[in-house]
Amino acid sequence: MKKIFIILALLFPFYLVSCTSTTTSTASSYAPTVISAETGQFMMENNSEIILIDVRTPAEFAAEHIPGAINLNVETISTTALTQIPSKSSIYILYCNTGNRSGQAATILTDMGYAFIYDMGGIINWPYDTVTG
Repeated sequence: MKKIFIILALLFPFYLVSCTSTTTSTASSYAPTVISAETGQFMMENNSEIILIDVRTPAEFAAEHIPGAINLNVETISTTALTQIPSKSSIYILYCNTGNRSGQAATILTDMGYAFIYDMGGIINWPYDTVTG
């Protein structure tokens, strides 16, 4: 009987540790994926449902942007996203000038629950056609 008590006393702390929760809460279960301009172009050529978002200022967008892109300034994206891009399950590719603002916007959107966010970096790395206006 004494041996059983000792064994139980030794095992009890392990039982307590195994019963505690080790899960942590995160703001979002999604994470943006960084892609190259070539990958972005390939994705857009093969899926007409992809939405391309330029997160620069309206003036930068007017000066030059990728054809088919919509302009959602990173400074206001947290307040305009739900009305401008309401589907959180669509595929979105983001870009800016150098890659900094697109990364910020990608994080904002994934934190808001958008599931498929791709950060294509900057237009300076875009080797394909652009338009003005």
